[in-house]
Amino acid sequence: MKRRGPAIIVNTLLIVGAVLTAFPLLWMLSVSFMPTGAASTYPPPLLPASPTLDNYRQLFANHNAGRYMLNSAIVASLATVIALVLNTMAGYAFAKLRFKGRERIFQTLLGALVIPAQVTMIPLFALVKQMGLISTYGGVIVPSLASVFGIFLIRQYALSLPDELLEAARIDGASEGKIFWSLVVPLLQPILVTLAILTFLATWNDFMWPLIVLTDQKLHTLPVALAGLSREHVQDNELMMAGAVITVLPVLALFLALQRYYIAGILAGSVKG
Repeated sequence: MKRRGPAIIVNTLLIVGAVLTAFPLLWMLSVSFMPTGAASTYPPPLLPASPTLDNYRQLFANHNAGRYMLNSAIVASLATVIALVLNTMAGYAFAKLRFKGRERIFQTLLGALVIPAQVTMIPLFALVKQMGLISTYGGVIVPSLASVFGIFLIRQYALSLPDELLEAARIDGASEGKIFWSLVVPLLQPILVTLAILTFLATWNDFMWPLIVLTDQKLHTLPVALAGLSREHVQDNELMMAGAVITVLPVLALFLALQRYYIAGILAGSVKG
């Protein structure tokens, strides 16, 4: 009985914390099914008295939400795929390949982590403009192609790969490219899934950079479009909640589908010597 007491307290606190965390999301979902003005009453209702899909119909029929979702999906997917390739190659090189100045270059990259992203936006915008990528998908994707955090994450995981395994492959005559794609990449699967989720979430939810680069409204991503819609429908809480739901739902589904690999990748670093 003495052992069960602390376990019950911990489980109770966890349940309460989970409820408090999930409540805003559940209420957001509930409000999205309410008729216009229903959520503005006092006290605000927890559940819709007469559920309706009118808010979602209005988003897709009158506000082009489908196009904005497609824009976000294209940008986030391309950025994730390309970032995985570049970050994995760079992280593996810093972990297992020997070249002049390797440690100094890596330390310089780590130093860049302390620089706020806002500081780099003006020179980055000038660079993207010179490349002719303003108001294009490429202009939004370029900053996400390689990240110091992604390189660091892959490097730390790749350090755990045994050198003997790589040397055995080289002795057997395998090229560096074959070793990387056939041997290293499968072994990096847990951390690759983790990096893919983090990159996709960051790109999908990014607001500031797409707002700066995308001058053509047809190319706006979902967060940018939703912000513009909120200025036109300040009092329409139900419509805004429906927009928030379609913004959160894809990334939430992705996380739930890949959470097993994500947790494995996060925990991998805690069991290494």
